[in-house]
Amino acid sequence: MVWSELVTNHEATIRLSFFIGILCVMGLWELLAPARKPVIAKATRWFNNLGLVVLDTILLRFLFPAAAVGLAVIAQEQNAGLLNNVELPLIATTLIAIVLLDLVIYLQHVMFHALPILWRLHQVHHADLDYDVTTGTRFHPIEIVISMFVKAGAIFLIGPPVVAVILFEIVLNACAMFNHGNVRLPLWLDKIIRVILVTPDMHRVHHSTIINEANSNFGFSLSIWDKLFGTYRAQPKLGHDDMEIGVSYAKDPKQVTWISGLLTMPFRSNKGNYDLSHRKVEKSVSNKTNTESRATS
Repeated sequence: MVWSELVTNHEATIRLSFFIGILCVMGLWELLAPARKPVIAKATRWFNNLGLVVLDTILLRFLFPAAAVGLAVIAQEQNAGLLNNVELPLIATTLIAIVLLDLVIYLQHVMFHALPILWRLHQVHHADLDYDVTTGTRFHPIEIVISMFVKAGAIFLIGPPVVAVILFEIVLNACAMFNHGNVRLPLWLDKIIRVILVTPDMHRVHHSTIINEANSNFGFSLSIWDKLFGTYRAQPKLGHDDMEIGVSYAKDPKQVTWISGLLTMPFRSNKGNYDLSHRKVEKSVSNKTNTESRATS
């Protein structure tokens, strides 16, 4: 198929174009209609968060020159994985692969909350004092490397078409920047979109300082996984205007904003107990009350 060959041959350019394009669109949207007032100067946060992206990208290119796309090519050549051993139309295997890869990302995200040693790395993402499009790109380099190994394993197990991996990377990156946006959709539109996709309001709950809220809404792209596995929470307890973003034990702007502090954060004392083992069992969660809070905010 011509379109699949086009996407494959120009993968790097297409991915970079989508990244820059969505970053600009979301950045402009946040500037014109922010959902929440920033705590830290936007220029400072963007410089450091995007600086971490550059560092992560350089490290991945050094350790994994072929990246996920190259691994998909190898898997295809070796007939490794489920989809490389079944006869289905390309469009069908592509859709199946994207859904399965998204499930892997959901499970990986849960894993980074479930294991304290992995939470030490993932807290860098959560410790951002503000919540905007660049938060969706802010991850510790070691977490990025571990994620690449998880993705590699998934590729060899699933056997996705090369074009599916490229499209998945684009969709995952686009959704991560969209649902981390400091923007607010009308309630009716948010309700429709989150039937399938994770919205900014839905994922913002995951960045609450309240442990049980931080341990909910793990999805990055598809919203179905949280609903299917019982980790869905409709709205934050305090409403979107009053909820506190970040982690309660790390509030020093120098430690959670500048690259130097972000890189060393996993190796400093962690007193937060935000991993899933400390999640409290709740007898009930009133989504109706939370929705009313969201509606009146």
